[in-house]
Amino acid sequence: MASQLRYDNQVAIVTGAGNGLGKQYAKFLAARGAKVVVNDLGGTFNGNDAGGRGDSKVADVVVKEIRDAGGVAVANYDAVQNGDRIVKTAIDAFGRVDILINNAGILRDITLRNMKLEDWDRIVDVHVHGAFKTARAAWPYMRKQKYGRIINTSSSSGLFGNFGQSNYAAAKMALVGFSETLAKEGAKYNITCNVLAPGAASRLTQTVWTQDMMDVMKPDWVVPLVGVLVNEKCHENGSIFEAAAGHYSKIRWERSKGFLARPEDLTADLVLENWGKVVNWAGAEHPNETANVLQFLDEAKKLPKTSAQAGNRVNFSGRVVLVTGAGAGLGRAYSLHFAQLGAKVAVNDVKNAEKVANEIKARGGEAIAIALSVEDGASIVKKVVDTYGRIDVVVNNAGILGDKAFANMTDEQWYSVMNIHLRGTYLVTRAAFPIMLKQKYGRIVNITSTSGVYGNFGQANYAAAKCGIVGFTKTIAREGAKYNIVVNSLAPTAGTNMTRTVWPEKVVEAVRPEYVAPVVAALCSEKPPATGQLVESGGGWVAVTRWQRARGVDFDIEKGVPSVEQLAETFPEICNFDNGKADNPEDPQDGNKYSMGNVMKVPKFAEALSPGKSVNRKYIAKINEAISMKPIKSTYTYDDREVILYNLSMGAHRTDLDLVYEGSPNFQVLPTFGIVPTYFSTTPWQVKDIVPNYDQRMLLHGEQYLEIKQFPIPTSGTLTTEAHLVEVVDKGNAALVRRGATTVDSAGRPVFYNESVSFIRGAGNFGGQRKPSDRGAATALNAAPSRTPDKVVEEKTSEDLAAIYRLLGDRNPLHIDPKFSAVGGFKDPILHGLATFGITGKHVFQAYGPFKNIKVRFSGTVLPGQTIVTEMWKEGGKIVYQAKVKETGKSCISNAAVELLQGGSKL
Repeated sequence: MASQLRYDNQVAIVTGAGNGLGKQYAKFLAARGAKVVVNDLGGTFNGNDAGGRGDSKVADVVVKEIRDAGGVAVANYDAVQNGDRIVKTAIDAFGRVDILINNAGILRDITLRNMKLEDWDRIVDVHVHGAFKTARAAWPYMRKQKYGRIINTSSSSGLFGNFGQSNYAAAKMALVGFSETLAKEGAKYNITCNVLAPGAASRLTQTVWTQDMMDVMKPDWVVPLVGVLVNEKCHENGSIFEAAAGHYSKIRWERSKGFLARPEDLTADLVLENWGKVVNWAGAEHPNETANVLQFLDEAKKLPKTSAQAGNRVNFSGRVVLVTGAGAGLGRAYSLHFAQLGAKVAVNDVKNAEKVANEIKARGGEAIAIALSVEDGASIVKKVVDTYGRIDVVVNNAGILGDKAFANMTDEQWYSVMNIHLRGTYLVTRAAFPIMLKQKYGRIVNITSTSGVYGNFGQANYAAAKCGIVGFTKTIAREGAKYNIVVNSLAPTAGTNMTRTVWPEKVVEAVRPEYVAPVVAALCSEKPPATGQLVESGGGWVAVTRWQRARGVDFDIEKGVPSVEQLAETFPEICNFDNGKADNPEDPQDGNKYSMGNVMKVPKFAEALSPGKSVNRKYIAKINEAISMKPIKSTYTYDDREVILYNLSMGAHRTDLDLVYEGSPNFQVLPTFGIVPTYFSTTPWQVKDIVPNYDQRMLLHGEQYLEIKQFPIPTSGTLTTEAHLVEVVDKGNAALVRRGATTVDSAGRPVFYNESVSFIRGAGNFGGQRKPSDRGAATALNAAPSRTPDKVVEEKTSEDLAAIYRLLGDRNPLHIDPKFSAVGGFKDPILHGLATFGITGKHVFQAYGPFKNIKVRFSGTVLPGQTIVTEMWKEGGKIVYQAKVKETGKSCISNAAVELLQGGSKL
């Protein structure tokens, strides 16, 4: 038997190590002799509390587990964006750093058309910038030691693209280019860097996997592969691996031989006619660097003159094309070529845009110049649409270089390149995408680079950005497919002012930008040959690049997790591409083929996961579709009349002048008024379409969360609310439907944000998400302390309260008509749950002052005329409370809390 793989006297940093994969990595390494820095900020999976409200104790818990087992570990609570502090913890505690596992991550899944800049920035900040900051801080120590092992965590969403994850896919693919570059720069220092695309149960996956899958996909199955890759005996470098559910395999690039023509003969029509040759995989190669385009130029010189058999059919008359970075080089060539083919061209660049637009006009074409940075993508697209009324084609070409060896790369060099290439591509595309959706027509080419695809020495920033564009492209191609929006990425090889800084002049002159332009035109034509593809081109040569995966090794799930030594023994087979079993995965389903196949070998899982048993794909598809739907805007206009009516319905008396008299200097509305605008909101989906067996009489209001965004709350105005589906949870015998609603004032400023959960009996068992997601304060447990309440308030409600409250907008007959309430199982009409919510919220408000958010769980009903008793406990800046009905002693509100607004005064 092979000797045990150890990590004695080595220091490992694991980010995001408080849970899931990171926790298991840390415990494994410590058990095998490593000294471990356990880093975790303690935030939620979507990063909403990453500003510092997370629970840093999770790192302490892991450290304690390691120490209790005889290991050595210290905790670090910094965000990965402060990677220098994380590495400092290692150096201060142990004097060196040998292993770095960049594992920290968050999710913010949302379709591109609904994505906000914050959704993009938070994901890229944690996954990409965080990995950069930690790796750069560790790099000098590893170089000096002449030893280092780095693992960067990607995912199948990054490798293949995944609907609703363009931000995540871009970030995860960016780490591929970043890692390939570090591998090349680190090789001579015995620093290896590999990429792992794991499939494992974690807090990031708990929202989308069933419990059975959570069990079989536990992180323990991924650990052995990481153990091999970070061991000093392993010299694998610059590689990509997948690991899940007992399956392990290596992934590499595969590039077609492609089509070659004399560059001066190449036209869009010729490219389209010969696309079969472009995607012919006979004689494919498996590169780790740019193709030798100069060799292709030499070969092309020997070819006879050729032209498209059907003539020149590709034409852009009537089409509007935006080209960014079009002031020179490739962008200029694309612009001139589109204009030549009849397009109206918007030439965008911070320099020379006017010059190129004039050049087009001088040749008889139509063009405008837009001298704005792509960091203002919305304004660029607006100018195009204001001028021409539409936008049909976008070529995201803008870019800069900031080459520097990784050891010397500054924050400025990193962020400037990332912002222009990757963030700029997002900003322009995000602005154009909704217009294309409405048109049901769009063509997008995102310019990447072989430096990104394969990594390149001194270009860690550029490689990360350009590879991120590939992941972004694959995802939005999926999102746009049903709307006739075609999206591809192109890695051109051409001599430009940008490449002139790194190429010999004779190469720059030989590989002209004009030789690439016809390929862009072909990809943007009326009937483009492909979508979601990565194309390489230069000097008359056109090829496509895809993934190739080794068949790898499957371990028997029923025999348990293999040891790291077993993985080491099978490692050559994990990397074996020569046994005739390699395949070419193109989407996440392909990516999961072997891991899910391994799961299906186990009878109990095969039965549980088989169609018709627990999975009703119809409802899951409908849920995903509903989540992606564009919200419908609804308006609510109110003045002091509605404010007074609401306050009265909450039990205000004529002596409470601040609540019932508009002339009072302190006239105000109770904070729970924030739910009222939602009564008038509508959704683009219906509940009956997203859950089985829907019956409105089986629906109960489960929970309510309200966040107040504007202080003081306006006492009049016109508010606009957009409601969206957050998630649907399958509880087996019921379904939980969580709906969010954002309310803004006439100036677009946020006023309220609501989340409501409907508990629908008999609507479960459709194979959906089994656990609610962690949404911070909106889902907090808020368990009541065991001590005596700090304050207790009781209030007898009016017997006419439900009749008054329904005038605010909730006209459900359950609250007024005895016949209807009887059908629902209630002898008498019950009080609105949100009236109980408001009354208990008023009790807290009057006892402790203004609050910025409130969350409750509805645990029982109240009849008009009964007495509500609210019990409150102060826990720092938070008031935990519960309420019961005095006459029956039964709970009506539980697991409730507010977060106080600091500096506020009580009523």
